[in-house]
Amino acid sequence: MKGKSILTRKIENEIELLQRHVHMLKAIRENEPIGIIRLSELLNHPQHKVRYSMRILEQEGLIQPSPEGAVTTEEAKAFMEQIREVLDYIERTVMKLRKELS
Repeated sequence: MKGKSILTRKIENEIELLQRHVHMLKAIRENEPIGIIRLSELLNHPQHKVRYSMRILEQEGLIQPSPEGAVTTEEAKAFMEQIREVLDYIERTVMKLRKELS
C-alpha cells in the first residue's frame, strides 16, 4: 500500500528496493551460480531490475561474478545479520512513532 504523501513515498520506495536486493541475494545464495536471465525468471522481476540489483550487490561486495554466474561472497552472511539488526531498530522506531500518532 503506497501512500500519496511525499513524506512517506521515499521510505516506501527504499524499503521496496531493499526488499528486492535482499530477495535477490537470498536467491543467489540458494541457487549459485546463477545468471541474470535465470534469476529474473526465478523471482519474476524484469531483467533490467535484476541487473541493477546485482550491480548494487556486487558494489557492496556481497556477490561476485563467475564464469557460470553470480555467487555470494563471505560478506553476504554478515550482511544478512546486519540487515536483521537494522530492521529490528527500524521496527522499534516505527512502533514508537505509531504510539505518538495515537
